[in-house]
Amino acid sequence: MPTFRDLLAKAKAEITEIDTATAESRIAEAKAAGTPLTVLDVREPDEFDQGALPGVVHIPRGHLEAQIENRIADKSAPVIAYCAGGVRSAFAARTLQELGYTDVVSMAGGFGKWKDEGRDWKKPVVLTAEQRDRYGRHLLLPEVGTEGQAKLLASRVLMLGAGGLGSPAALYLAAAGVGTIGIVDMDEVDASNLQRQILHNLDRIGDRKVDSAKKTLTLLNPDVDVVTYDTRLEASNILEIIKDYDVIVDGADNFPSRYLLNDASVKLGIPVVHGSIFRFEGMVSVFDPKNGPTYRDMVPEAPPAELAPSCAEAGVLGVLPGIVGSIQALEVIKLLLNIGEGLSGRILSIDTTDMSFRTFKLKPDPANWVTYANRDQIEVRDLDGLCAPWTSH
Repeated sequence: MPTFRDLLAKAKAEITEIDTATAESRIAEAKAAGTPLTVLDVREPDEFDQGALPGVVHIPRGHLEAQIENRIADKSAPVIAYCAGGVRSAFAARTLQELGYTDVVSMAGGFGKWKDEGRDWKKPVVLTAEQRDRYGRHLLLPEVGTEGQAKLLASRVLMLGAGGLGSPAALYLAAAGVGTIGIVDMDEVDASNLQRQILHNLDRIGDRKVDSAKKTLTLLNPDVDVVTYDTRLEASNILEIIKDYDVIVDGADNFPSRYLLNDASVKLGIPVVHGSIFRFEGMVSVFDPKNGPTYRDMVPEAPPAELAPSCAEAGVLGVLPGIVGSIQALEVIKLLLNIGEGLSGRILSIDTTDMSFRTFKLKPDPANWVTYANRDQIEVRDLDGLCAPWTSH
């Protein structure tokens, strides 16, 4: 009957071990070259919480076989595994080889030796037990993980409108754990809203929309701080309201609000995730003034009112804002976590009658002077002759 020492010796004979200096060098070289390399921490959660190498993937040894293929999809990419002293990582490296990973090494001496030698480490962000349970599916995603979830919890997103678009977007952002959600709306809940504005219900008809929205979102996720602005959005207050937010979700239903938001967000350099709906059609784009075109590049001038009827005049399929608002929430999360390819410089057009999704390129308009480069010259003002009340879909 083989002993533990026999099994360890056998595992080490079948894998490659490197010392801490070599591991540090490989990590630095991969970072400088922009090439993939995964540092895999196989210690237990309580050990990991006390300190770890920066930017690691953490999978406790007991969960390795079940989780590794979801966390590290490319089996040819290099992996450096480590534990506290180099024992569990040796077994982990052999397991990875058996699973088809072709470039795996174990760091001899583990985190204990790394730390004792004064190499770079940090104390990871620690979520509460309740948060680990709530956001567990996020934590399994390598693009999110604990650090990404902590970033969401520290993020601030402003919703312009608690209506058709704002409802699904706010619900999903709150569920995802965005720590602060601001809501601007000066309307009250009406029975006609309930066909699509799922933040509200029959018991709240007559309530202020911002109050109804806060009740719903707080019940969904107590981690979220919901800040309400029961006010008309105007040139006199917009800069003060939006200045502390990371991303703005545009759910407005009229052109004056969109241009006002555009000019203020460009002046402050805040990305806007725009959505609009009409009957059976919708569109989504991201207007990031520091990195791409903005709303005025897409619509240089507002059309006459008779050519731009609102949903109240033309109607809208109730489920449509659910689709568009959910895509807006997805684009917000991608912006906050800097993952994937967003819709900056692109317009996603949706036609639900034939369920078609088309993407069109959007480029900066050379004639548009309302740009981040000219931010000091931008004067945020209410549009003359376009005095439609501030409303949401």
